[in-house]
Amino acid sequence: MRLVFIDIDNTLLDFDECVRRTMQTGFAHFGLKAYEPYMYDVFTRENNALWHRIELGTLTLEELQKIRWSNIFHTLGISFDGIVFEKYFRDSLFHSAIPVDGAYDMLSYLHEKYVLCAASNGPYAQQIHRLELADMKKYFSHFFISEKIGASKPSADFFDYAFRELGNISPADAVIIGDSLTSDMEGGLCYGMKTCFYRRNPQTPVPAGINWVIDDLRDVRKIL
Repeated sequence: MRLVFIDIDNTLLDFDECVRRTMQTGFAHFGLKAYEPYMYDVFTRENNALWHRIELGTLTLEELQKIRWSNIFHTLGISFDGIVFEKYFRDSLFHSAIPVDGAYDMLSYLHEKYVLCAASNGPYAQQIHRLELADMKKYFSHFFISEKIGASKPSADFFDYAFRELGNISPADAVIIGDSLTSDMEGGLCYGMKTCFYRRNPQTPVPAGINWVIDDLRDVRKIL
């Protein structure tokens, strides 16, 4: 093994916690109904559905940003401009660097042994800035972000671009670590890489073919 791809959101940086905080502060800021925990579940359902369409190539990131909060507010019965809240949300996310527990330990360990590449679906400037804020950027040799590549995980086009940039490393010498079965694991499996699923919910069923499953990022030490 020579190279490790690592996802960013909900693998290194806690996207879920950023969403909860932003909904709580944003709803108060704009005078909307008070945030309640169930509202996060609505966000997750609506957001995941849109990102799945991006992974399938039937929706663009720009299109997602135009409709995401309008969809969420419609489901929540909130009358407010989704575009206005989307801007507030993206500004909050841009400055969010909440580390996932164990992320620094994993990065420090892997950095000593492998070439590390960030692999993320999202806006390029945002993801790089968040890694800088979290003091994680220093661990990586390459940054493969879907907005810059023009393709999203799990598309082969995403990994074609990455391996062209990497030169003489083959997929057989690489592993991808991430929390998403549909983008990280599916992408890695289809491209011939080893796969390590970071299972944030212990109840999540794991499909056949995935090489390793970890419930704590520190457990990477046991397998790589």
